[in-house]
Amino acid sequence: MRALFTAATGMDAQQIRIDTIANNLANVGTTGFKRNRAEFQDLFYETLQDPGSETSAGQILPSGSQVGHGVALGSVSRVHAAGDRIATQRDLDLAIDGDGFFQIELPSGDLAYTRDGSFQLGPDGALLTRTGAAVQPNLQIPIDAQNVTILEDGTVSVTVAGSTTPTVVGQLEVVRFANAGGLRATGGNLFEATAASGDPEVGTPGLEGFGGISQGFLESSNVNMAEELVHLILAQRAFEVNSRVIETADEMLQRATR
Repeated sequence: MRALFTAATGMDAQQIRIDTIANNLANVGTTGFKRNRAEFQDLFYETLQDPGSETSAGQILPSGSQVGHGVALGSVSRVHAAGDRIATQRDLDLAIDGDGFFQIELPSGDLAYTRDGSFQLGPDGALLTRTGAAVQPNLQIPIDAQNVTILEDGTVSVTVAGSTTPTVVGQLEVVRFANAGGLRATGGNLFEATAASGDPEVGTPGLEGFGGISQGFLESSNVNMAEELVHLILAQRAFEVNSRVIETADEMLQRATR
């Protein structure tokens, strides 16, 4: 009974879809999180009659006969649409308005990329992520800095004790990719470059299409709860329908074996 196995692939597909939605909803409050979307493709077909083949009477079949064998996961893609900006009034909270990622150097020496701009200062004045990874390029904030100002183009200046004149201490950069959807998520709000994403292109914030930097803001998750709940209901109903197909096929088998 082909319907049993076909419906089973439908149930598996909807389970993956629900898992994806669950992850989106779990990260609705995660800074810089980008929602995932499960995408599916139909499986191979058994061809009973080829479209366009000739009948015994010499006529051309306009459509033919093909029976499908269900559905399979095509990909779980990431939607890199921008999230809302949340004002924090904290000098080291940064958001990118537009295209780009902050570049992070991991303890291993590898580079990672993030939209999470909730940075902190290390004991030597270096700009770090909450896990202690260093923001690139390296810059040092003086310990006696009274005020830190980060402009839209990434210029970092400070006012130290005993002085009223700001001093430039460094320049932040952002990177972008030809295919941001090809980045590999590694957890901790970080991504790694892959062959699919292409090599990172480094640029100055706010110039040549790179997003500018907004100080005192963070980018929220781009998950829309209402939209995810609608998709959750649709996935649940599709799962139930496929389950019902299995029940119907089972009843047909019972009748056939009596």
